[in-house]
Formats: sequence, C-alpha cells, structure tokens
Amino acid sequence: MPATTAPAALLALHDRETRLGARPDGPGVVVEHVGRVVRRTGPAHSWNGVLWSGFTSAAEADDAIAAQIAHYTARGLPFEWKLYAHDEPADLGERLAAAGFTAGPDETLMAAEIDALALTGTVPDGVRVVPVTDAAGVDQVAEVHERAFGDDASRLRRQLLDALSTTPDTVVAVLALAGDDPVGAARMELTPGTSFAGLWGGGTVPQWRGRGVYRALIAHRARVAAARGCRILHVDASPRSRPILRRLGFTPLTVTTPYVYGPSL
Repeated sequence: MPATTAPAALLALHDRETRLGARPDGPGVVVEHVGRVVRRTGPAHSWNGVLWSGFTSAAEADDAIAAQIAHYTARGLPFEWKLYAHDEPADLGERLAAAGFTAGPDETLMAAEIDALALTGTVPDGVRVVPVTDAAGVDQVAEVHERAFGDDASRLRRQLLDALSTTPDTVVAVLALAGDDPVGAARMELTPGTSFAGLWGGGTVPQWRGRGVYRALIAHRARVAAARGCRILHVDASPRSRPILRRLGFTPLTVTTPYVYGPSL
C-alpha cells in the first residue's frame, strides 16, 4: 500500500479489518456478528461493547439498541457502544442517548502508514524505553496511567496481565523510565493477519510532558508493529495528542464517541 493512500480508503480498511473483522483477543472473550451489529463480550474487567453497526433504517437501529441492552444487562455488564461519525443512521447518537446511554468525550480517529511517519530514534536525555513483560512492569504502567490521567487503573492492570499471560502476540506494553522512575507508558494492540496496530493509553506524568516522551513511545511501538508485519497505526486521539500526531504524519479519518450504558467503564 503506498504512503499516499486516501483517508477515505484508510477509513474503509479500518472499518473492514478492525471493526467488521474483529476477532476474540483474550481469555473468555467472544466476538459475535448479530444482525447488523458486531459486539464483544468478555469478563467484567475487560472491554465490553459494540464495535460496529451498519443499520439500514431507524427502526432497525432502535431494535438493535434494545437487543444489546438486553444482552449485556442479562450478564450484569456495563458496556460501550463505540460510535463513529460516519455510522448510520446519522442520528444514532441521539437514539443511544434516548435509550439511556451516556456520551463520553469525542476523540479523533487518526491513522498513518508506518513507512510514511516522520519518526526518529531520539529518546529524551536520561530516559530509556523498555518493554513490559511481567507483573512488576504492569504495575508501573498502571502507576503512570493514574499519575497521568487521574484514573483508577485496576481494570487496566487486570487486562494487561490477562493479555501478557494468555495472548502475548496481541499486545505490546512499554515504559519510559527516568532512572527507575516510570514517567511514561503506553500499549499497542495487534490482530495478527490484519494491516493495523492500535495505539492506546499513551501517557506521560505531568512533570515530564513536553520533553518528547510521548513521541518516543510512538516511535518504539511503530518499530515493533512494522517488525510484526503491520503496515498502519491507528489511534483515538485526544485534543492534547492530536497536534503531536499530525506532526508525525497521522491523518484524521473521523470522530469517534463512546456511548456507555450502565456504570462507567
């Protein structure tokens, strides 16, 4: 695939491979195609929700929304409907809200072909980037997440431990260490046999922001993704990370909004 692939073509490929083509990626995880919906159901500490939908009418959308609420509620699971701006019908977000979902902050789906990225091997002075392979490293990733975002990282800790112990070919976790102090962390999710690797959870503790830690974590994961046969990176970018990603060569494709039903995920 040339580095000049149009955004519309990248978005169509993303839909086809990562949403319609989603596969089980952890212990106890089931991915189902139910009518015009693709949903993921797993343990309570994992991500549960709707990955793709493609409705042909408003009535079909309303019926499917009710069916997914029934499916996850029967299992006692909160879940997320991951809505993209190009999903149909155009008022699907309003229909989800009317059914009791709560919308989270918008993020921008961005993607880039790895060969076209403006990456360097530069790491900030005094910092080294290391892979995470054990429980101690997972604890440090969780520590960075809590310091960077102010969120409880207990679910993230369990998810990473599950993935590293049972499906290590589907996840990469990395730390940026200043001496022995974890100052940045990130992970990458891969689906063998697809073009894409997803960048998630990239965070830097406040006192280390603006020094290139975030860019170093992207470069490290890009090299690993390329070595594993992936050609394209995708990321749900926050307003803070969008400018950095654009300078590196990422292209905005669409907007994605999490709609959550039940307790916050």
